[in-house]
Amino acid sequence: MSIFGREFAMPRSRGVRIGIGIGLCFLGLLGFLPVLGFWMIPLGLLILSHEFHVVRRVRRRLIIWWERRKRPAN
Repeated sequence: MSIFGREFAMPRSRGVRIGIGIGLCFLGLLGFLPVLGFWMIPLGLLILSHEFHVVRRVRRRLIIWWERRKRPAN
């Protein structure tokens, strides 16, 4: 997985990846607590997007929207 140009290794086990993604999303909901943060929700969704087509589709649409938004107006 590549985030901001840095490469991160994903676990080989599908169950572990799903567990990590769900765990990050759940703990991200507790972002008002110290150490935990709302930053964990997008990271969990990014990990889950490698497993579930619904999340992957939303991620792709968000990327397309973001790239169009950054593009200068002609």
